[in-house]
Amino acid sequence: MSDPPSNLMARLQAAAERHDALTAEMNDPEVATDAVRVVAAAKEQARLRRIVEPYRRYDDLRRQVREAEAICEDPASEEGLKDLARAELEALRPRAEGLLEEIKRLLVMSEQAGVDSVLVEVRAGTGGEEAALFVADLLNMYTRYAERRGWKTEVLSASGTDLGGFREVIVNVRGEGVYQHLAFEGGGHRVQRVPKTEAQGRIHTSAATVAVLPEPDEVAVDIDWDKDVVEHVSRAGGPGGQNVNKVSSAIRLEHVPTGITVSMRDEKSQHKNRAKARRVLAGRVFEHHRAARRAEEAAARRSMIGSGDRSQRVRTYNFPQNRCTDHRLKAGGGEGANFNLQQVLAGDLDPVVSALIAQETAQKLAAL
Repeated sequence: MSDPPSNLMARLQAAAERHDALTAEMNDPEVATDAVRVVAAAKEQARLRRIVEPYRRYDDLRRQVREAEAICEDPASEEGLKDLARAELEALRPRAEGLLEEIKRLLVMSEQAGVDSVLVEVRAGTGGEEAALFVADLLNMYTRYAERRGWKTEVLSASGTDLGGFREVIVNVRGEGVYQHLAFEGGGHRVQRVPKTEAQGRIHTSAATVAVLPEPDEVAVDIDWDKDVVEHVSRAGGPGGQNVNKVSSAIRLEHVPTGITVSMRDEKSQHKNRAKARRVLAGRVFEHHRAARRAEEAAARRSMIGSGDRSQRVRTYNFPQNRCTDHRLKAGGGEGANFNLQQVLAGDLDPVVSALIAQETAQKLAAL
């Protein structure tokens, strides 16, 4: 059995040492009384444990392999003992190699796998009312996908149109592995179909943009709400009775260091609007800093799944041909991999997402 790359083993050993340091930190009486530090340490430790536990099993298997190999190579060893060692090696080597491959996959996907709450922002692009209706279709698709996987969804903000579409909708999705599966949705989505309002039966092309932001815990994003954020309060306006015109319930938050702004007016309660706006702002600020930190090292990843530029086309939904094409998956040198449109819109996104995860994992493994 060949030795694994030294840089890979160094990363795994560093993860194990950090895991042990966090364990010691959490057992420190001074830390135990600090709820913020305990929560932060526990979350980081849980993320590392996914890698450290299989790494230690692999390290133990390597030790057993070395011992068996030493017996086989020792001229003084009895032949019967060598036979037992050879039999052990036949079982140990495949187990160790398989575990190493699993560790590699866990290592390259560990950041995404540890995020269990995201904000999905879908906005209408070119196409007018048809684009707004497409946003409603995408919202329905993600909601059904979440139901299939047992995730929970909560619509935080929605700006509807007269025909049942949405100019913009923000939904929180929570569940195990949610970011790992939904991260690939970010980018430009294009639809080709005959609109309901089209009398001549002509196919129109419309677009929507999707952004998927990890929703950070309070300990994961440093925002001074008193110093860094300017709050603007106004009357909500629009439907909802006399209350929205008389009570200043609409909230607009501006994060001064980054210039990011969030407006929320869906609730009649100023307190509820503020709470929702803060959740969205925290997610956008977190993603802003995260993207800046990873800009250089993620160049290869951006070329595969998109840089985060929401105008980039990642998927086309072609109704006349009942075909959904993901342009990041290159099938046989073509323009992308095709999937059954009706199944995808019904929430059966697993075939698309699984292919994207496999592709990204392979590219990241190649870069190790």
